[in-house]
Parts: sequence; structure tokens; C-alpha cells
Amino acid sequence: MNEDLKSIFQNLIQNNIQNNSIEEVLDHLTDLFHQDICFSTSFSMEDQVITDFIKDSEIKIFTLDTGRLFEDTYNTWNLTRSKYKVNVKAYYPDQEELEPFIQEKGPDSFYTSVDNRKKCCEIRKVHPLKRALKGNKVWITGLRAEHSPDRENLQQFEWDESNQIIKYHPILFWTTEQVKDHIKQKQIPYNILHDRGFVSIGCAPCTRAIQPGEDFRAGRWWWEDANKKECGLHVHK
Repeated sequence: MNEDLKSIFQNLIQNNIQNNSIEEVLDHLTDLFHQDICFSTSFSMEDQVITDFIKDSEIKIFTLDTGRLFEDTYNTWNLTRSKYKVNVKAYYPDQEELEPFIQEKGPDSFYTSVDNRKKCCEIRKVHPLKRALKGNKVWITGLRAEHSPDRENLQQFEWDESNQIIKYHPILFWTTEQVKDHIKQKQIPYNILHDRGFVSIGCAPCTRAIQPGEDFRAGRWWWEDANKKECGLHVHK
């Protein structure tokens, strides 16, 4: 356990740093940790907002390229690079894990059982994330409370025991309208799938548009029970 880092996390909470503006918090974190801060983007609207906040900082940006993303996600990636002139480091699945899994289970085994789906997420997302976070002290995310009932009790600062890292969710309490308004005001590029009813966008085979009145997460792994719809990237105790 990283007791020194955990102690810093506790000091941040005690000092109520989360009550400051996003810009002030980011400046403070950068002063504390310099280049040991990373931001994970999936090029969602939320993540695009955060990229706009950190575009001129030394915060590292990375993405998890599962190999099954939508073409529109890659287009958003290219637009982001072009607009902000930022480097987004991509992390990919380990072929020594992925190839035997595909050979044994097939390319779409995630449809056949929850265990197979979780194993696919583990190989394509969780393990690459571990590599991406290694050596960092702060992990910035685009999580919002509206995303899932499990996230309604989250705080903007969180200690991630599994990854031994401080997590910061800058727009945790933003509404969808606030996100959209910020995107429009700042003319931020975003994934056009959002205009087609896609709310939470992941891998193409596992994501669909939602219908009016459906839950935010209804478009992800829609063939599974609602209480199983997590991929393992964000584990909340």
C-alpha cells in the first residue's frame, strides 16, 4: 500500500479541495504531482470536456483501444488531435492474452455468457488500464453521477485501492445539459454517435442507441441484467 500517497489523498479531502473550481484543482494537482497525472479518455462528450480543460497542461492523456471501437470514435480521436495538438497515447490488449482467448471462445463470445464478456473486458480494457496507470499518482476520469446508480454516492476525489492511485472526477456532478452546453460553447469536437441516440459509447458490438425513457446504461451490454453492467475499469467499494 502506498501510505504516503494515501496520506496526501486524505489531506486533499480534509482541505476540501473539491470545493474549488476545476481549473484551481487541476493547477493544485499539477503543482503537487507534476507529470505523474494521467487522464483516460474514451472520446465521450464528458471526456472531450475534460480534454478541453487540460489541453495546455502537462497532464498525460491516454486511451484504451480495444480493437472493437466504432469508426466514429476514431474520427473523434483524429479531430481531437487536430484541434488541440495533444498526444493521446493508446494502450492495446496483450496479444498473448487475446489470441488464445479468441481462438478458444470465438470473436463474439461476450454474447454467450457474462463470464466471457467480463473476460473480454478484462483482456481488452482492464489489463491495458493497469499498464497505463503504472507510475502515476492521479487518475482523472470523466465519470458522472448520472451515468449509473452505483455512482450517485461517489465523491470527486476517491482512493482507488485496486490501482493504488488517487482518482479525480472533475465533472462528477455535471448534468447532461451542462456537458452539452459546454461542448457547444467551446466548439469542442464530439462523437456524432451521441446525436444518434448513443449515450454511453464503448465497443461497437456491445453498444447500441437507447430509446426514450431508457436508463443511461441501457445501451451497454443490453443483453445482460442491469445490475451486471460494468466492465471492471471503475470498481467502487
